[in-house]
Formats: sequence, structure tokens, C-alpha cells
Amino acid sequence: MHKMVILGAGYAGMSAATSLAARTKRRDDVQIVLVNATERFTERLRLHQTASGQNLAEFDIPALLEGTGVEFVGGWVTGIDAAARTVRIDDERVLEYDTLVYGLGGVADTTAVPGVDDNAYTLNSVHDAELLAQRLAGLGTGTVAVCGSGLTGVETAAELAERYPDLDVVLLGRHEPGSALGARAKAYVNDALARLGVQVRCGVEIVKVLPDTVELAGGESIAVDAVLWTSGVRVSPMAAAAGLAVDEHGRIVTDAALRSVSHPNVYAIGDAAAVEQGYGVMHGTCQSGMPTGVHAAVSIVRELKGKQPKPFRFGYYHTPVSLGRHDAVVQFTKPDNSPRRLRLTGRRAVWYKETVSAAPWPTFGRILEFPTSGAVWPQGGRYTR
Repeated sequence: MHKMVILGAGYAGMSAATSLAARTKRRDDVQIVLVNATERFTERLRLHQTASGQNLAEFDIPALLEGTGVEFVGGWVTGIDAAARTVRIDDERVLEYDTLVYGLGGVADTTAVPGVDDNAYTLNSVHDAELLAQRLAGLGTGTVAVCGSGLTGVETAAELAERYPDLDVVLLGRHEPGSALGARAKAYVNDALARLGVQVRCGVEIVKVLPDTVELAGGESIAVDAVLWTSGVRVSPMAAAAGLAVDEHGRIVTDAALRSVSHPNVYAIGDAAAVEQGYGVMHGTCQSGMPTGVHAAVSIVRELKGKQPKPFRFGYYHTPVSLGRHDAVVQFTKPDNSPRRLRLTGRRAVWYKETVSAAPWPTFGRILEFPTSGAVWPQGGRYTR
């Protein structure tokens, strides 16, 4: 019996689990175990909506996997023994593996600036987003600081400003919102934020977060009633602690087939992996994470058949950005994620973005039914295998 353990049921982990189940359903010599802290699938693409107080659909992981042969194990992973090939869960269970798929994704980096851990909200989970929603619902008026001017910060600031027009929403960051988009798309983002009343402060450095204050370099302080931290990403130190080769950010360094360069029986997927492509190291998104999960599954099945896995190749396709419920911009991109001339704005972009955001969960079902279906993902991105 070949034992395969998948850690994490995010976009990448679920893609790996469903693809492995579909590709091995006629085999009786494999065992697949999926480990996740909760039974609910987290729609990270929509956590900014949860933070604004919107009720979203709930997706049950064990229900989707029913009848597939995948064993779901609920619990937090507390350690990996790469030499013994075991994984330890928080209730002291120990899972043995022959092949490990490591998909424990990233979270907001709350360690780099003093006070963030204690005084800021995050969008690391549904629970964290709901805590912010509860706080905002009880404010009435006041100031909310969204720290981090990347796309998560932009989407959240727009959502909060639209949902709570009596609140002052301040977006703080080092870079101008939409800095990676084309000039016209970036201008559209900034015009939309201005229309919604979001106060944008770019080129600033946050040095400390207090319960009612955000302190900036140079001595300026901003009085706040709530702080959301979206700046920076960190991954679990578990891979490094297990002795796996990691990069300076703690991500597992992989070969061309997504195997750990130090432990070839470990595949790394999603945010947890430092995947090198011709244009550089991939950055963690849904559109890149799901193909890594499928490729890991394809490669594992090839190895079970005595074949060598093929290299992973991926190119980006688009950057969709919601600007509240009634506006959006979609920047189409080259494979290296640099902007093309083509873009969508307004209602067409809203329809496109909503279609993309709704796609991941149904995609898992389609993978189970049609494991060898097309290589262009609803979330965007092109994966060739």
C-alpha cells in the first residue's frame, strides 16, 4: 500500500486531493489522506467580503470527498519527521507516508512590525475575517486603517468603504495601489478608491501598531478604531524545522517537477513552494496554486507507474480586482504577469471577477469527474503538462 498524505486543503491541496483520487480510483494499492484544520473550505478570494459582514456560502470538504476514497483528517499539523516519514497531528495522532504533498499555505506576516500581532485584524481565515466584521458592525463611525496597498488591501478597502459609508477608510502602504497593473488599469483603481471615499496614503512606512494608533516613520501617528493587516506573507516554519531545503522566506525549494530538492518524496505546492519558472519564482495566488496541486498529483501517478515526472510550466493570464460589489478591473497579463494592453472595467469586469471567484469549488468536482480535462483554469493562468 502506497500511502500519500496531503497537508492543507486550500486551493492547491484540494486540487491535489481531487486529482489524485480521480487518477487512482481503479487502484487498490494506494491510500490518500487529506489533513486540514477545519472541515470548511476557505474561499480566500472572498475573505474581504466576509470582513465587510457579508454572508457567503459554506463548502464542506468531507462532503465533496465522500465516495472518492480520500480519508479526511481534521486537525492541526504540529510536526513532520522527514526521516521517519511521519506527520504528527495536534491530537497526538501520527500519520505515516510514502509520499507527502505539502500545501500548508501562507498567512499575513504579523511579526515584522511591533504591535501587529496584538492589535491588528487579519484575513488569515474565515474566523479572523468574521472578528473584523463584528468589530466594524459595532462601530457606527470611526476610522479603519487597512495596512498594505497590495491587491488584498485594495479589495478590502473598497469593500469596507462601500459597505460602511459612515466609516473613514484609510489605505496605507509603501506602493501606489495597483502598481503592478498597466497604467490605465492602475488609474482606474485609484479613481474607484477616490469615488468610494478611501483615503490613500502611499509611500509610507508603518513602524508600530497600537490599540488606537498606527505610527508611521517620521513620527506621524494616525488615530484609528480598527486596523486590518494585509502587508507581507509568511509561511509555516514547519518545513524548515523538518530539515527540508527552504529559501529565505521559508518556502520549500523544488525541482522542475515540484519535488523538494532535499527530499524527493515530498512535493511542495501553492504558497508553500518556491517554484522557479523562466520569469522567476512564482508568487502565491489561486490561479497558480491549483495547477501546482494537479501537477503534483499527475507526477505522483507517473512515479507509481515507474515513469519520471515531467517539468511544471505555468504562465499567468490575468489579475482581477474587485472594487466593491458594483465595480472591478481585470488586467490581462503576459505569462510572466506583466500587463498586456487588454483590460476590462465596470460591469463587464464585475461579471468576469464574480465568475472567476465562483469557479474554484465547482472545479474540484470537475476534476473528480474529468481528471484529464483542459489545461486552462477558470481562475486564470495556463498550465501545460
